[in-house]
Amino acid sequence: MIIIGEKINGSIPSVAEAIANRDAQAIKDRAIKQAEANATFIDCCASVPEEIEVETLKWMIGCIEEVTDVPISVDSPSTDVLAEAYKFCSRPGLFNSVSGEGNKIDTIFPIMAQPENKAWEVIALLSDDTGIPKNAADRLKVFDKIMAKAKEYNIDPSRIHIDPLVEMLCTSEDGIATNVEVIKTVREKYPTIHITAAISNISFNLPVRKLVNSGFMVLAMNYGLDSGILDPTNRDMLGLIYATEALLGMDDYCMEYIGAYRDGLIGPIKK
Repeated sequence: MIIIGEKINGSIPSVAEAIANRDAQAIKDRAIKQAEANATFIDCCASVPEEIEVETLKWMIGCIEEVTDVPISVDSPSTDVLAEAYKFCSRPGLFNSVSGEGNKIDTIFPIMAQPENKAWEVIALLSDDTGIPKNAADRLKVFDKIMAKAKEYNIDPSRIHIDPLVEMLCTSEDGIATNVEVIKTVREKYPTIHITAAISNISFNLPVRKLVNSGFMVLAMNYGLDSGILDPTNRDMLGLIYATEALLGMDDYCMEYIGAYRDGLIGPIKK
């Protein structure tokens, strides 16, 4: 599973404080811990006013790249910011994110189409100018439009992480049925595409959130989720990912699961 480490985000109070104080070591420590937990990408989100966002991301990216070579997921709600901030990365990473809203796709896809950026990937949200569609059929219409744009810009599906937009379970009318339908359909249409989600969104405002997060992740992986924005240092969650992959026949002879245990990534902390 592709793991997008979520622990360097200015919406987290301690990270916001580190950003405000330019505490480089605090950012570096979070990067190191996520790299050691085998994160595929390290998300980097400033959560500051847009007028200082590019400068702030430049500093944060520099901190992360000083201590790890794990690719960075450059994270901003503004594609104009993404179009500038990605230039500070010394290696290809992940744009987080685009959607069907406004000209977001037409800002980022042309960058990805440039020969020097052929290894960059992108998260694509299934929302548009009307907001988040309430049903699977409408989300899939947004998906089809995104993929038409991908074809126009010659962006291979394997470079795209589709986010079906996981919403709070406690306010959902149909549980995760909408997400399941979207995930299944996307996977059937494009076997090589990635499907991602901010796992913890599902449990917002619920007690013992980790139980809901874990249950959702297993169910979603069974239908085709192969990427997730989560905390890679959460040993229980990581262990569940390796176990689920083994149970779904994605881990020959459970070698990845066994290797993760031997490397100390899952199971009881070795003394």
